[in-house]
Amino acid sequence: MSLSIAEIRNNTLSGLTVALALVPEALAFALVAHVNPLTGLYAAFVMCLVTAVFGGRPGMISGATGSMAVVMVSLVVAHGVEYLFATVVLLGLMQLVFGALKFGKFIRMVPHPVMLGFVNGLAIVIFLAQLHHFKEKGADGALHWLHGTPLLVMLGLVALSMAIIYLLPKFTRAIPSALAAIIAVALLTQFGGIATRTVGDLASIKGGFPPFHIPDVPWNFATLRIVFPYALILSIIGLTESLLTLNLIDEMTETRGQPNRECMAQGAANVLSGVFSGMGGCAMIGQSMINVNAGATRRLSGVVAGVALLCFILFASDLIERIPLAALVGVMFVVSEKTFEWGSVRVFGKVPRADALVVVGVTAVTVFTDLAIAVIVGVVISALVFAWKHAKHIAVETSTDRDGCKIYALRGTLFFASVSGFADLFTPREDPKDVVIEFKDAKVMDHSAIEAIDALAERYQKVGKRLHLRHLSPDCAELLHKARKMIEVNVLEDPKYHLADDQLG
Repeated sequence: MSLSIAEIRNNTLSGLTVALALVPEALAFALVAHVNPLTGLYAAFVMCLVTAVFGGRPGMISGATGSMAVVMVSLVVAHGVEYLFATVVLLGLMQLVFGALKFGKFIRMVPHPVMLGFVNGLAIVIFLAQLHHFKEKGADGALHWLHGTPLLVMLGLVALSMAIIYLLPKFTRAIPSALAAIIAVALLTQFGGIATRTVGDLASIKGGFPPFHIPDVPWNFATLRIVFPYALILSIIGLTESLLTLNLIDEMTETRGQPNRECMAQGAANVLSGVFSGMGGCAMIGQSMINVNAGATRRLSGVVAGVALLCFILFASDLIERIPLAALVGVMFVVSEKTFEWGSVRVFGKVPRADALVVVGVTAVTVFTDLAIAVIVGVVISALVFAWKHAKHIAVETSTDRDGCKIYALRGTLFFASVSGFADLFTPREDPKDVVIEFKDAKVMDHSAIEAIDALAERYQKVGKRLHLRHLSPDCAELLHKARKMIEVNVLEDPKYHLADDQLG
């Protein structure tokens, strides 16, 4: 699909803005992981470019991320950076397998409250990650909060950046407001003689093209035992963050990305990152929000961001190192504010308490642990709430036909959480000799349900009653033991659904 001139301009300028925002993030995450700053920048370049070209979500930005850096640090400290490169290659291969097996579709099953918690948690993480820029190293070598004039200058420049980002779109959208804010604050500090911390105070970004480098580790089982656990955890974290970000952008743009393709692209990018001296990474919600909020949802924006980042490293390091950190902090503060789902706070009193608990729980776990654990916790809580609700919806209507046979018309879902309530619905001793249980409006879901039906059949057998089971699925007929002879088969009317049972696997 061809791009209009306006789209080319918009995606190009947004890509430049994203590239500028990637620099301090990549440097900071490299320092967190205890690796050379260029290792973070090389990862950001490779991840951004490869996923922009081949990924399943145009407009989404990938790079070195904090969620993965905090896991990498223990590996680097214990075994060195070469083992990190080997781990990144292996995690990329795992992600390629994940995509080849088409498991990316399962991200669609993440409940909406979990998505809200994920978004809110990451918004808070983005905000908190900027606060370390308000610290400086003291004479004792420790970090201390800024105070006095340096703090006031920093706060003033941050406020100016945010004001430009919020106000400029009211007058023109010819240039992304975030890029305008960075340029304006940079020019003000450069020509106004304002002393403040810059990107160069973090680390030098000057370097060459990412060198091709096969990880220098023994390629044997002992190495695999070291890197495999880290690779597995990092691959899960990376794909979870990437696919949830993809889902979020889908909702914002009312379009549909391709999660399996994104898995493949993330895997390929990580493999290349590992052999080109990078620390790997995944999708970055902050930079992706900068891009999407600027209306840049084409592949061009990510390509420009990746190429611009490499050009910064090769040719413009001196210029980029002069950019005030305050300008970039202001940009990320706005990203944090726009990412947070404020509507989820306003509706707290109007949604079920269980949903509110999931949102708060996932948000808190995302902030204090990591994203993968938060999503697992949220899905587990949502599943338990779902089970609890449906366990209470098993019910029965009774009637007697003209032959004196009692009919139990069952409604609801019979599964592990509802079997105890199911057993209490029947009165074998008081029932007539012939009893029919009608499953037409019910569904049998798992092995616990099969056991409950068998146990009920045994109760009726012990008191000498004849039990008839109608409209059960063929899977039920195959798994039932004591009650199998009681099933009345109606080929035309019997439902055909599958049970979650290992015996059928």
